[in-house]
Amino acid sequence: MAPMSVTPNPQPGQLEPGCTGTAALTVGEEHTASRWGSGRAPVLGTPALVALMEAAAVDCIEQLLTDGQESLGVKVEIEHIAPTPVGLEVTATAELTEIDGRTLHFKVEARDAREVVGRGRHTRVVVDAARFRAKAQDKLEPKL
Repeated sequence: MAPMSVTPNPQPGQLEPGCTGTAALTVGEEHTASRWGSGRAPVLGTPALVALMEAAAVDCIEQLLTDGQESLGVKVEIEHIAPTPVGLEVTATAELTEIDGRTLHFKVEARDAREVVGRGRHTRVVVDAARFRAKAQDKLEPKL
């Protein structure tokens, strides 16, 4: 998948509802439904749209986390409501709407030059990076 451009959030500090993040990409063949296996249409595929929306949420918060923390996407509820053809740019925005302990809730939206193409909600959880990675790595170890 081609790289997505991400706009950094300029104010470091504590996580607070209302912070926003963005991510954008120009739709290429590698972003289409037919390439992702989510259909045959030569337009932005829903999996690529979801990844772009997640990137916008990460842009909102990642630089505000403390050293040793990272966020993981755990839930996505979106509507993909309009097609975007190859060659058009899509920009996703994410707004942090609620913080519930380690759980972060976002409102997400994506637009191309003509209209809103997707919208919904996304949830991320803040974890200790080393602990999470060790747990994932442990799955490679044989169990007796």
